[in-house]
Amino acid sequence: MMKINNIGNQNINPYKRNMNKMDQVAKTGKTAADKIEISSTAKEMQEVSKLGKERQAKVEALRDQVQNGNYTIDAKAIAKGIKNFYHQN
Repeated sequence: MMKINNIGNQNINPYKRNMNKMDQVAKTGKTAADKIEISSTAKEMQEVSKLGKERQAKVEALRDQVQNGNYTIDAKAIAKGIKNFYHQN
């Protein structure tokens, strides 16, 4: 048989500690404001995520068109795109 001794104030009920903190805040009238800051890198990642979702939706729509046999190729638009690409470079 093993005996366990309680050392320090580890036996204090954590709910009781939270209630004590809330009482202290109520008495002083001061509250700590939570603050969230999002870095510019995180904002860029969110934008990339949105673009990825839009791109995925376009790919799925094209896949459905190809599988159903409804997809048509616009040869003039392709030729125009190729022409613009080589004239800009």
